Amino acid sequence: MSRSPSVKWAQRQDKVFLTVELPDAKDVKLNLEPEGKFSFSAVTGPDNTPYKVEFDLFDKVDLSESKSNTGPRNIFYIIKKAEEKWWSRLLKQEGKAPSYLKVDWDKWVDEDEQDEKPEPGMDFGEGFDFSNLNMGGAGGFDGDFGAGGAEDDEDDDSDTEEDIAKDTEAVAASSNAAEEHEPKAA
Repeated sequence: MSRSPSVKWAQRQDKVFLTVELPDAKDVKLNLEPEGKFSFSAVTGPDNTPYKVEFDLFDKVDLSESKSNTGPRNIFYIIKKAEEKWWSRLLKQEGKAPSYLKVDWDKWVDEDEQDEKPEPGMDFGEGFDFSNLNMGGAGGFDGDFGAGGAEDDEDDDSDTEEDIAKDTEAVAASSNAAEEHEPKAA
């Protein structure tokens, strides 16, 4: 008997994204029909455990514009819709979706947000260089932890070892003084 892999989905007006989460899948078989019938099967693991999923998509699809890619951790599908319109659900059948089917929140965009562009500088897409953010903090990892470099050493307000030793002696002296003035228990 075959098992059902976890399937995540999201949509845009013109396409549906499906991600079958099945690490190290072998013998991957995909069948997609123009009416929207989707079927997937594969085996994985040392025992070649079979996995299988079949369902009817909400509406018709364009096979010539649909694509798939098999990676080491999952199988990713971009399914082109026959008509550019938002589907009210993924499956043709009404009611509760199967337990293996989940929304892919990483790819999800609401219908009214599809055409919005991210704010300038907020599109953290592929190739974004986070080192350009200048978020403050500890500079580089080359031993120079000050923002301005070696020339800032004379204006440095941080404690020296001498200051730390004086502070430690003062704390110790004040605790000894406090102990001398505490009433003794009878």
